[in-house]
Amino acid sequence: MPVELIDDGKVLPKKKEALKEPEDYAVILLNDDFTTREFVVAVLERVFHLSGAEATRIMLNVHYNGRGVVGYYTWDIANTKMGQVHALAREYDYPLRCVVESVN
Repeated sequence: MPVELIDDGKVLPKKKEALKEPEDYAVILLNDDFTTREFVVAVLERVFHLSGAEATRIMLNVHYNGRGVVGYYTWDIANTKMGQVHALAREYDYPLRCVVESVN
C-alpha cells in the first residue's frame, strides 16, 4: 500500500486518485469550392493514415454534406492533425480547413 508522509511524522495511507479516460474530440473536415478532390484524398491519406478507399469515402461525404468527421482523438492529437491539414493546404495554396469539436 502506498503511503504518504505528513510533516509531523505520521504515516497515512495515500488516497487513490480517480482516473478518467481523456475526452475525445472530432476532427471535422470542411468543404470548399476550390480544393480539389484529389488533394483532399491525399491529405486524408497522409495526415490521418487512411486507405485510399476510406479517404475517398470521407472526401465524398464532406463534398456532399459540407462537412464530415475524419476521426476522433484526444485534444492534443486532434489539434496537431488540424495544424498539419492547414499547413499542407497553405503549402499548396488551397483553402482547405478543418475544425476540432468536443464529442461530449
